[in-house]
Amino acid sequence: MTAPKSQLRIIGGQWRGRNLEFSVAEGLRPTGARIRETLFNWLQDRIEGASCLDLFTGSGALAFEACSRGAGRVVMVENNPLTARSLQGQMMQLQANNIELWQGSALDFLKDSQSTFDLVLLDPPFAGALLQPSIEALASGQHLNPGAFCYLEYPQREVPALPKGWYFHRQKKAGEVGYGLAGVS
Repeated sequence: MTAPKSQLRIIGGQWRGRNLEFSVAEGLRPTGARIRETLFNWLQDRIEGASCLDLFTGSGALAFEACSRGAGRVVMVENNPLTARSLQGQMMQLQANNIELWQGSALDFLKDSQSTFDLVLLDPPFAGALLQPSIEALASGQHLNPGAFCYLEYPQREVPALPKGWYFHRQKKAGEVGYGLAGVS
């Protein structure tokens, strides 16, 4: 049985205006265009050539947007095998050679990988209570380059606690969604 499909549009960069089809899965909540536009406006001076990790890729909205806007390397981590297969198809369609896909859990990736990143995108399913453990794993590991930023998306009434040395550089809300860009000193 094939999963139902939906679409999103890349809003900036080399793939601006391209529609991407993605599989609809339980808990999948693609970051909306307005929020993506705000995020990438915040990052406009930092995204070019950056090494990015999208830890809960889902639809691929954030990862493909980062790549479209000039990120040097993007690693997508997706736990759902059907969603990962859909992402693989999008990568091939876009000929996105600087995107890597890791199929498995975000916390396992952080435990197993030795890679470091300038930008980490954290937009986990809200129902899974995965944001805080992911923040803590990032803070205690060696995955963040000096001066790295982490994008956090969360239910607006559940602002995550930031570890020592982290600070909110920017923060906003849109409806029931809170989001922010955390700096890591």
